[in-house]
Amino acid sequence: MAHPANLSACEDEPIHIPGSIQPHGALLVVDSATGTVLQAAVGDAALRQHWKRVEGAPVARLLAEGTSRPIDDLLALAPDDGSAHLALLNFDGARFQLVGHRRDDCLVLELERADEDEPVSLDAVYPHVRRFLETVQHAHAIDDLLQAAVEEIYGLTRLDRVLVYRFDADWNGEVIAERTNDRLPSYLGLHFPASDIPAQARDLYTRNRLRLIADANYTPAVITPPHNPRTGRPVDLTAAVLRSVSPVHLEYMRNMGTMASFSISLLREERLWGLISCHHRDPARVPYHVRTACDFIGQILSMQLAAKDAQARMEHRHALRAVQSRLLARMAGADHFVKGLLDGDQDLLSLANASGAAIVTGSEIEAIGEHPGIDAIHSIVHWLSRQRREDLFVTDRLAKVLPGAEHFKDTASGVLAISISQLHDRYVLWFRPEITRTITWGGEPGKLQAANPDSGRLHPRKSFAAWNEIVRLRSKPWDQVEIDATAELRTAIVDIVLRKAEETAALSERLTSINKELEAFSYSVSHDLRAPFRHIVGYAQLLKKHEGERLTERGDRYIATIVESAIAAGQLVDDLLSFSQMGRATLHEVAVDMKGLVESVRASLQVEGGREITWRIGALPVVRGDPMMLRLALQNLMDNAIKFTRDRPDPVISIAARREPGEIVFTVADNGIGFDMAYVGKLFGVFQRLHRPEEFQGTGIGLANVRRIIERHRGRTWAEGKLGEGAQFHFSLPIDNED
Repeated sequence: MAHPANLSACEDEPIHIPGSIQPHGALLVVDSATGTVLQAAVGDAALRQHWKRVEGAPVARLLAEGTSRPIDDLLALAPDDGSAHLALLNFDGARFQLVGHRRDDCLVLELERADEDEPVSLDAVYPHVRRFLETVQHAHAIDDLLQAAVEEIYGLTRLDRVLVYRFDADWNGEVIAERTNDRLPSYLGLHFPASDIPAQARDLYTRNRLRLIADANYTPAVITPPHNPRTGRPVDLTAAVLRSVSPVHLEYMRNMGTMASFSISLLREERLWGLISCHHRDPARVPYHVRTACDFIGQILSMQLAAKDAQARMEHRHALRAVQSRLLARMAGADHFVKGLLDGDQDLLSLANASGAAIVTGSEIEAIGEHPGIDAIHSIVHWLSRQRREDLFVTDRLAKVLPGAEHFKDTASGVLAISISQLHDRYVLWFRPEITRTITWGGEPGKLQAANPDSGRLHPRKSFAAWNEIVRLRSKPWDQVEIDATAELRTAIVDIVLRKAEETAALSERLTSINKELEAFSYSVSHDLRAPFRHIVGYAQLLKKHEGERLTERGDRYIATIVESAIAAGQLVDDLLSFSQMGRATLHEVAVDMKGLVESVRASLQVEGGREITWRIGALPVVRGDPMMLRLALQNLMDNAIKFTRDRPDPVISIAARREPGEIVFTVADNGIGFDMAYVGKLFGVFQRLHRPEEFQGTGIGLANVRRIIERHRGRTWAEGKLGEGAQFHFSLPIDNED
């Protein structure tokens, strides 16, 4: 029966407990307390012939014939962490390197066959290490160091190909330095997918820096018994020299045309940075002391890579700190942090090495540089807000996580965003454009491997010929130093905002108190003035009624002026009282049909002279709000539109609504006399008029009332106009006010 291919099989394979070893030696698991062999695997024929019985035998008796040194003294050298060389043993002319380590209260000893001509100490290979050290002292570029390392290891191991293999952030590998001969092809510049070296293999490379596979066609020597009698578990061979290899990896080697391989791990801050990987077309063993010299070179190279990387990061961080300082100085001196950031627009871009940026505060967006446009920025912010709100978001492939982002790839394939509010949509975003790259892989990485129909086990690909992939919808990756710098900027912005918020809160508390006093005063004055003005009108009219025959024409004119002025003053008092009440009244929010409300207001308005007005009322939504307040706002706006189209032969008034990001915008437009935009800032103020009273009646409070009502509904008001061509008055309600 055929089994489906298990794509995660390689990831799950327990390669640290293979239950066998490579056959060019032997492995003994010894009870530390008794010195008795608990488990054994003997692959070397000379050792099998020399040792008649292994399991249960005293380890001292097995090793005694190979050395004149006290066995207990040798075994005491075995470390708890990592493997160490203990001795060179000789059994009837067959030489073996003895190495050991401790695991689970047991001593794990390995005897590895040594060739006749191999170095017997590190002294013989030290010149290579010394020469590399001299190169390190004079080399400044990373590429020079890498090439020097592969040259020395090529000379030490005498293997056909030596290369440096560097991992990227996704654990794909790239060959960045190489020394080879004509027996194996060059892999320089090729990339290899992360699946070629699974996660558990990378973990072993981190914990055990050296790995030798002497023959890809070997027959493993099985460890017996399979479980340690003391622990009941297979022996962990993470630190073992002879640890057996996954059958999948051996097949991979054979497909690659390499029968032997040797690798040295390159670490940076305890994390696997890359490998020095050596390949040979034929089976080959790299002697123990040669491997040790290669390990020294690898460790020196790792330290140099870490040091140069740290220096580059420090210089980069120092440069960005200077940029931060300039931005902070501007923000501290500005009324609002946004102005401070925009005043230093080039510094804002330089901080993240970005081509564009945007500052989002609710529905307001300020964008600089090459950005994807206001609508696209709104969509990015809306998507960010729907996610779990994080202080920082970063990606170099936005189209992978945000549907539709491919439409603005030329400006925002990469996005770095900091949130400066946990409650509202306030962000600073940086953008990077798409960078189209061609990656040359060693074989097609996405090609499925064939599965064994009986076991379901995957087989590695057989072709390693160069295969080109064009990578799209990705920007240049964000450097960690840049990410850290923007995170620090976020902290600074939050501190500035909080400090200003505290100052504003104190001022607001004082202003609230003053406003309450003013509102109470305004209400009291307005209320108390209504009666006197009514009395003035009433008595003036009585005077004219009862004494009118005795009055001259001038007296009649004086009384008419008194009545007209008193009525106007009374209307002004009524409007002031209404304005004061708008700030004090409680909102009673219910579902409000804006279409029906507009029709109701239109029916109640009086059009002087019986003028015919063309009304164009679009589709209006149902919202939540205070119906009385919204009615008053619409009444003021529509009454103004009627008033200011008085001199038009064909007056047209339009009322419409449209959905914007985060809000619904209503517009009342007319083709009346319009206004000069130079004075737009005065429109919504109390007692502010742009026309003489004798031209158009009014108290100058109507639009101030509109603004107060809409602000109490958490919306905003603004206007646009042109002299002689009409005006458009807009007000918005937050999107959550839509019913």
